[in-house]
Amino acid sequence: MGQVRGRVAGREFTVVRCAACGFGAIADPWTDFARIYDDAYYAGQGADPLVDYAFELAHPARTIRRWEWEGIARVVRSLGEGAPGSRWLDFGCGNGGLVRHVRDRLGVDAVGFEEGAMVQQLASHGIPHIARDELVEHGPFDVVTAIEVLEHVLDPVAELRLMAQALRPGGLLFVTTGNAAPFNDDLAGWRYVVPEIHISFFEPRTLAVAYERAGLVPEYPGRVAGWDAIYKFRVLKNLRLRRRTPLTSAIPARPLAWAADRYAALAAHPVGRRA
Repeated sequence: MGQVRGRVAGREFTVVRCAACGFGAIADPWTDFARIYDDAYYAGQGADPLVDYAFELAHPARTIRRWEWEGIARVVRSLGEGAPGSRWLDFGCGNGGLVRHVRDRLGVDAVGFEEGAMVQQLASHGIPHIARDELVEHGPFDVVTAIEVLEHVLDPVAELRLMAQALRPGGLLFVTTGNAAPFNDDLAGWRYVVPEIHISFFEPRTLAVAYERAGLVPEYPGRVAGWDAIYKFRVLKNLRLRRRTPLTSAIPARPLAWAADRYAALAAHPVGRRA
């Protein structure tokens, strides 16, 4: 499909796509994960300059990512889950902001799972988190979220299978990841392809197949309540706005979401239910 130059690695990466299923990938990924996901990455000084995890961790009330957390919580509630007292796992929780938000706002028993430089920060801020080998035994969970996770992993089906095993029967998996379908004619030209960190790319049909292989049943709820706030965060992030201000708070979410959904079609992806 083409070549993309890495911002940090300083070399060209090859982007490929399966014409049959639509799955895209970096054919020659950089696997020095300790170097990729170091402290500089989480401070926005690595492969993705748009991340702002350090500030979000220290100042959760002042970050624009609060709109994403609020939107995810509303999506999950719209899909019949996330009641007070239910159990929630945020798989690939980053700085643990979503864990902290849903514990405080929804009253759920939420924990995170993360690997890499951020784990020590989670512990120091008292954000509940568990290790990979504890995921299944700590379950079953009513909800598993994986927010911008699948594009980072070498074997998405294996990770989805682990998430499925952690869910109760009928439990909900809510995933966000870029939708490659609008860009399948020029995957290498898609801005979402950041080759050091984004190495797996899905169309809705591809994600549905991956769910089924992992023991999940795909469902297509579409743009339910909550997506407007998720899109608002993403638009502001791409505009390199990081702080909540009177101006960013005054920007209406619905027209932003309408325009962004026409371009990115993120809500076209299915959710998964544990079979």
